[in-house]
Amino acid sequence: MTTTLFISDLHLCASRPRINQLFFDFFESAARKADQLYILGDFFEYWAGDDDIDDPFNRSIVRALAALTSSGVAVYLMHGNRDFLIGKAFCQASGAKLLPDPSVIELNGTRTLLMHGDTLCTDDVEYQNFRKEVRDPRWQREFLSQPLAQRKAIIEDLRRRSETEKQTKSRDIMDVTPASVEAVLREHGYPSLIHGHTHRPALHHHQVDGKNCERWVLTDWYEHGGYLRGDANGRTAIRIPAAND
Repeated sequence: MTTTLFISDLHLCASRPRINQLFFDFFESAARKADQLYILGDFFEYWAGDDDIDDPFNRSIVRALAALTSSGVAVYLMHGNRDFLIGKAFCQASGAKLLPDPSVIELNGTRTLLMHGDTLCTDDVEYQNFRKEVRDPRWQREFLSQPLAQRKAIIEDLRRRSETEKQTKSRDIMDVTPASVEAVLREHGYPSLIHGHTHRPALHHHQVDGKNCERWVLTDWYEHGGYLRGDANGRTAIRIPAAND
């Protein structure tokens, strides 16, 4: 039996030192004792391209990942909606392995589907159209051909617009669409499902075609940290309190 940890939606950036410290502490403690760590998207608040690795803050994160993978922990990284431009250079420097979204693994004998989760929010048509545009390889090539400073400015503008648009969207439209969850569970043979993105940590039970399926939603790291642990005792959601909790 292996010990496997799952995290998502850390949104790491230099302006959040309290959460950053939780991350570094987690990497020096629980993560070091695991066999595998899966990061299911939005590891960074944003990622403008692998040529930004030399930014001091980004370099500190890459060093932490490299130290963890060098210690023998296998680290798998899935793109999120904020950091889908992470590429080969980042993985070579950190030792992390990019994981397709979705991916199916065997977690201590249980077939388990891993996703970031944004593709399940199909009622948000505007976001899905935007996602399709920025995931197009041609769009990414053109975007990455621009100077780094210009890319960062574009991303900052997109972030501001996104936060403004969220104020007018209902909570339901920013959550997963039940029919989309059922469809993906059916497509992949009724596995368990682990994802992030919605920032609504919970364990859900779905009955699809008479099959019982678990869906674990991972916590974000805004007010505190947290991870899902899978081991011989099953799966346990663990909260990491912040210093002022």
